[in-house]
Amino acid sequence: MTSVITLLTDYGLEDGYVAACHGVIAGIAPQARVIDVCHLIPAGDVRRGAAVLAQTIPYLPLGIHIGAIDPGAGGARRAVAVEAGGRVFIGPDNGLLSWAVHASGGAQAAFELRNEEHFLRPVSPTFPGRDVYAPVAGRLCGGLTPADLGPRVPLDRLVRLPEPTSLLREGSVEGEVVSVDRFGNTQLSITAGDLYALGVRVGDTLGVWLGRRQLSLPYRETFAAVPPGELVAFADSAGLIAIAVNSGDAAQRLGLPPGAHVRLSPTP
Repeated sequence: MTSVITLLTDYGLEDGYVAACHGVIAGIAPQARVIDVCHLIPAGDVRRGAAVLAQTIPYLPLGIHIGAIDPGAGGARRAVAVEAGGRVFIGPDNGLLSWAVHASGGAQAAFELRNEEHFLRPVSPTFPGRDVYAPVAGRLCGGLTPADLGPRVPLDRLVRLPEPTSLLREGSVEGEVVSVDRFGNTQLSITAGDLYALGVRVGDTLGVWLGRRQLSLPYRETFAAVPPGELVAFADSAGLIAIAVNSGDAAQRLGLPPGAHVRLSPTP
């Protein structure tokens, strides 16, 4: 098994939670290389965590990928290990892992983490990242197989978040806000390819409908192509359309939370 382990959590950086996970892994698999994907996901924001993991996974080595974001921690939700594309994803079965599993080619097998001999003891019901996910990941690096972790989970029983979608119709494209980053940039489910299909090119102006509001935004290569304080639309590093403010917060200015409906169209 690979010796790369990645960590994505909502633990923040003000406490020792992340360090505790690192310490558990180091004690079990000192040879493992640990990559911190992100620990500043808003608390309990499964959708944001899913988006970050899925958009980062193509650039990460094959390995064991821990996702620890679960507003229901301490409840009856099961923990799983999902094999996909040569990777193993470990975390709660709440949809957090689903988009990254899909981006890795789809689930090939899944197992419930039930074999407690591979956990730390005692297990805190509110800290599975330290007591369950981290030791399991370390032991997988040491030769344990996912099948050793517990019973097989039917793939159609895994929780999946609804995939962000876009819809082309009548000269426009509809989508939703997938996520908002720490800069306030709003990433849409609408792709650069969707705009290209509508005949929109960089340098054009977009019509943007946000509920009953209508805006006209420049479509540029980057937010820096407009003056500070100005709104702009551009294709981000994931190939998705983002709405941003140069040196500002577009989500706050426009009131666009994740899930908000957006429609784009070319302007004459």
